[in-house]
Amino acid sequence: MTEQTNKAPLPRGVDATNFQQAVAKFRKLLGEENVLVKDEQLIPYNKIMIAVDDAEHAPSAAVTATTVEQVQGVVRICNEHKIPVWTISTGRNFGYGSAAPGQRGQVILDLKKMNRILHVDPELCTALVEPGVTYQQLYDYLQENNLPLMLSFSAPSAIAGPLGNTMDRGVGYTPYGEHFLMQCGMEVVLANGDVYRTGMGGVKGDNAWQVFKWGYGPTLDGMFTQANYGICTKMGFWLMPKPPVFKPFEIKFEDETDIAEIVEFIRPLRIAQVIPNAVVIAGVLWEAATCNTRRADYTTEPGATPDAILKQIQKDKNLGAWNVYAALYGTPEQVEVNWKIVTGALKQLGKGRIITEEEAGDTQPFKYRAQLMSGVPNLQEFGLYNWRGGGGSMWFAPVSQARGSECAKQQALAKRILNKYGLDYVGEFIVGWRDMHHVIDVLYDRTLPEETERANACFNELLDEFEKQGYAVYRVNTAFQDRVAQSYGPVKRRLEHTLKRALDPNNILAPGKSGIDLANDF
Repeated sequence: MTEQTNKAPLPRGVDATNFQQAVAKFRKLLGEENVLVKDEQLIPYNKIMIAVDDAEHAPSAAVTATTVEQVQGVVRICNEHKIPVWTISTGRNFGYGSAAPGQRGQVILDLKKMNRILHVDPELCTALVEPGVTYQQLYDYLQENNLPLMLSFSAPSAIAGPLGNTMDRGVGYTPYGEHFLMQCGMEVVLANGDVYRTGMGGVKGDNAWQVFKWGYGPTLDGMFTQANYGICTKMGFWLMPKPPVFKPFEIKFEDETDIAEIVEFIRPLRIAQVIPNAVVIAGVLWEAATCNTRRADYTTEPGATPDAILKQIQKDKNLGAWNVYAALYGTPEQVEVNWKIVTGALKQLGKGRIITEEEAGDTQPFKYRAQLMSGVPNLQEFGLYNWRGGGGSMWFAPVSQARGSECAKQQALAKRILNKYGLDYVGEFIVGWRDMHHVIDVLYDRTLPEETERANACFNELLDEFEKQGYAVYRVNTAFQDRVAQSYGPVKRRLEHTLKRALDPNNILAPGKSGIDLANDF
C-alpha cells in the first residue's frame, strides 16, 4: 500500500516502490513525526511567490533532522535510492523560491529544528550557530545576556537566519553587511556522508576556527555557497561590537533624475569608509509600500501606475523620489568629524534634504531603516507585498560598479520593461564599497493567471536586456537558476559540473541549484 498521494509527485527517475523504501528508512532514522508525506503536511513547502505553477516546485516529501548524524543518515539513504534532496534552513527565502524545492518531486531536508546557538564569544565578537537559528533568536540571546554585540541581516529579517542567508550570499545594512565576508568556519556534510570543516576546523584541539578564515591549503568556503556540493550544518561568523554612538540619517531627493548625482555623492564617502555601512537609495514606491500604501488606494486602472500618481504618493507620504539611508558609527569624536564631512559634501552637491533620528522620531519608514542599520530585526518590509496584493514577488538584483551613470541607465531600462508588462518599478540601489546592487521587487497578483504570465515574461526580458548591457544578477529565484547560470559562461559551468561529478556522483544534493545538475551535464 503506497502513501504517495495523487498531488505529491515522485522524485525524478524514482519509481513508487523505491520511493516508499526510502521513506521507510527515513522514518526509522528520524522518527514518524519527522517524515512528512501527506498533502496537508507539505503545504508549507509548496508555497511559492514566483511566476510559475506551484506544481513545478512541488515536493514529494519533507524530512526534518536534528543532528549532524541524522543529516549523514539522510544522505546515505538518498545515495542508496538515488533520491534528490533540497535542503533548507528556515525556508524564509521569499522572492527567491521560499521553502519549495528547486525541482518538482525533490525531497525537502528541513533543518529548522537544528536551532542551537552553539557559542558566542563577547570578547572576540564571534558566533557559531546551526542552520535553524533565526536572527530574532540570536538577537534575543544577545539581549538576554546583555552582550554589547550587533547583528547584520537583510530585510525583513526576524524570521530568516544567518546561516541560510550567508550561504546564499545575502547582504545587510551595517558595516558588517557583506555577510559572506564576515563568515568564518563552516561544517559541511558532503554527499558521501563525510563531515568537512573549513578553515581551522579540521585541526584537533584548535580554538581559532571562528577567528582565522583561511587555515592551510585551498580555501573552500566559497565553493559551498550558492551551490549543491554539501549541506552546511554549522557556521561561524563575526559580530560587530556595539559602538558608543550610532547616528542614522536620511536624505530625501525630490526628482527621479537626481539618481546619478546621488551615487556620485555617496561613492567617495563609502570607499573612504566615512559612511561605513551599505547605503540604500530607495525609490518612492518601495518606501510607500513598506508603509502599507496600496495601489488600490490611488487607482484601480490596470497596467503600470502613472507618473502623476507616483508624484501624488510622494507628496502624500512625505517621501522623496529617492530616499537615501545611511548611518555613522563610532565614538562621539569620530561621529562628529564624519558628520561634518557628510554634511559638507551634501552642501557641495547643492540638493537633498537631510533628516536625523531626532527629527524623524518613530515615523516609518525611517524607524525600520534605522533598526536595520543598528541590528534590530523587524518585519516591516513585508509591506511591499501589499502594494498590488495577490502574493506575487520575484527579486531581480543586477550588480554593477557604483557609478551614477550606471544607475540612471539601469533604472530607465528596468522601468521601461516593467511598465511594458503593466507592472511598476519598485526598486532600490544599495551602494557597497565599490559595487552597487540594484534590487527590484517584481510585484504582481499571482491569483490572476494572465498577470502571472506577464510577470514571467517580464522577468525573462529583464534578464535578457540587462545581460545585453553587461549586467548579471547575483541571486535569483529557483525558476530561473539555469537561465542565470548561462549568463556567466560555459567555462564556469563546466568547472561546476566537474566538481559536482567528483563530490556528488549520484546527483542527490539539490540538483539544479545555481544551474548545477548532472542530469543536464556538459
